[in-house]
Amino acid sequence: MPAKSAGLLWAPDFPWGRSDDAYQREVDQALGVFAPRAKAREAVRALDIQDEDEVEAFIDFVRYGSSPGMLAALYRMNREIDVRDVLPTVRVPALVLHGSEDQIVPVEVGAYTAQRLPSAQFVELPGVGHLALKAGGTHIQAEVERFLTDVWQTGGWEDTEPDRILATVLFTDIVDSTPKAIELGDHCWRELLRFRGREIGTTGDGFLAVFDGPARAIRCASAIVEAVHELELSIRAGLHTGECEVTDGKVAGIAVHTGARVIAHANADEVLVSSTVKDLVAGSDIAFTERGTYELKGIPGNWRLFAVDRAPQPTT
Repeated sequence: MPAKSAGLLWAPDFPWGRSDDAYQREVDQALGVFAPRAKAREAVRALDIQDEDEVEAFIDFVRYGSSPGMLAALYRMNREIDVRDVLPTVRVPALVLHGSEDQIVPVEVGAYTAQRLPSAQFVELPGVGHLALKAGGTHIQAEVERFLTDVWQTGGWEDTEPDRILATVLFTDIVDSTPKAIELGDHCWRELLRFRGREIGTTGDGFLAVFDGPARAIRCASAIVEAVHELELSIRAGLHTGECEVTDGKVAGIAVHTGARVIAHANADEVLVSSTVKDLVAGSDIAFTERGTYELKGIPGNWRLFAVDRAPQPTT
């Protein structure tokens, strides 16, 4: 199955990632699992799984748990995931396990992930492959029990920072304000309640809200854009997900500043998101169009921005 890691594709700071061509070859090889058994074995060995027991287990694991269409869709979804930027915001103890004999995902990927998590332990499991067969399950159980015991005895859960949260920030702004803008408040408030958002404050002709889920934030922004059309108003929205500092019910920090810079590049009736937001909703029914790479004033680095094409609303 596609590897579960913080990122999959190559980047300058992630040299273990695959190229686009290499990833497509991996997809084609994985789909070969559904061929007749002899051909399926060849396909799995091409994925660098050589242990015969693991080859057979991999074939059964994929065949019993998916279909060709499902597997291809899962690979497409995983290709888009890159949550490396949000790893430093995880404020709870974490355990990262990686088999030393994993031939699909290099052990360096596990070590990299643990290094970016502020309170993580990294354990390399000797002799364990990608599927953790044979003694792998015993090793995993022992390490999980040890980790949970250590956290419980040391009070690790109490060491988290309650004044910092991972949240999606939503900025909205009215395009070409009119006297009707005073009516905007009720529309926005209804949508915020519907999508479990929390208004933090106003920003001139718009407002700032936070959500605990990026998909809900996107759907809320899209719903607001549609709702204010009846007022003959146009708004734009910008979203970013990151770590926020919480003080007296207000939020601050680089994530908030980033969201404010994202909206500056949005057009009328457009919901614009950072690549972090897009990555976090990979596999959803939300569709995007890439708008290009931008420098965000006062924010380090270059940022890829995406416009929301389609964010279907929940039916209930």
